[in-house]
Amino acid sequence: MLNIRFGCQTYTWQMSGDKYLSQLPHIMRIASRAGFNGIEPETQFLDDSYEPALMVEALNKYDLRFAAVCLVEDWMRRKETERERANADRLISYLKNFPRTVLCLCQMPGEDRENLKERQTNLLSCVNEISRRAHEQGITCSYHPNSPTGSIFRTEDDYEILLNGLDVSVTGWTPDVGHIAKGGMDPLKQIKEYRSLVNHVHFKDMYDCGQWAQLGQGCVDLVGITRFLADSKYDGWIIIEDECERAEHDPDATVLDDGVFVANRLLRAKPDVGDHRKG
Repeated sequence: MLNIRFGCQTYTWQMSGDKYLSQLPHIMRIASRAGFNGIEPETQFLDDSYEPALMVEALNKYDLRFAAVCLVEDWMRRKETERERANADRLISYLKNFPRTVLCLCQMPGEDRENLKERQTNLLSCVNEISRRAHEQGITCSYHPNSPTGSIFRTEDDYEILLNGLDVSVTGWTPDVGHIAKGGMDPLKQIKEYRSLVNHVHFKDMYDCGQWAQLGQGCVDLVGITRFLADSKYDGWIIIEDECERAEHDPDATVLDDGVFVANRLLRAKPDVGDHRKG
């Protein structure tokens, strides 16, 4: 049986502003109720959970796995700033306590795409260096591009540069199918072309107009992508990161409904995808 597991990302709650930043246990409780097997917090949600024993206690309480943690930085220079390096090294040290947790790296979008080539080169330099340091500590890394207008990796041409510039000996690629679609690409086609780089996956959905949709209500072929990943023996995480309008005012209900969609549609995309709670 293949071992695709489903988890959820804290950004769905982050859309509400600061309301949930100190409420990771609440988020974990909702994720567990929704039937998810894992959680991927951004670092700002860790708070007290930066103490490994407290994180282990919460994971056990809510029957969840620590799927991944997302580090978001600017990475505008060829080398990390002192603050960026300190943040990365703190997280790497923390993750030595969780060797199966993926370190997902994501750049904060800029305001524009000026000096694009230089910025892309600088980002790759920083990501590859962080990944090398993490790899030396036995930690799996993955890079997650996004799609706001100031993102430096958002079009098909950008992805070609990115996916040929990552040091694949120490890091992989997190395709976010919603961001790929927002960049004018076919997510399934991109994943097929660069399948060997995929070591972590994010799902969100989008309407044809480009607005984010609740999972399963948009135009992204989530079932087809899940089926392909299963067929290609992908054995990692699919993390749900719902950014629909509803999530801005009711993230709990959004995630609970996402769990129903995963159970009713994605787990049935192929008989041997596995159970998203027990996989």
